[in-house]
Amino acid sequence: MSALLPKNIGSVDRALRVALGLGLLAIAFTGPQTQWGYLGFIPLLTAAIGSCPLYTILGFSTCAVAKHP
Repeated sequence: MSALLPKNIGSVDRALRVALGLGLLAIAFTGPQTQWGYLGFIPLLTAAIGSCPLYTILGFSTCAVAKHP
């Protein structure tokens, strides 16, 4: 399973995704109340699982690199 969804989201990236997701969902329920706000579920989901499919495709990661002695 780790090959399918490798952990590639660091803690700062995860916090930003949660903030972005909540902000977008707020648009769906307050403010202009557009359907675009439901896109906020995407960053919330990726933050919850700790893996971004786009990062996997591009070979990108924001996780800290483990240091070996």
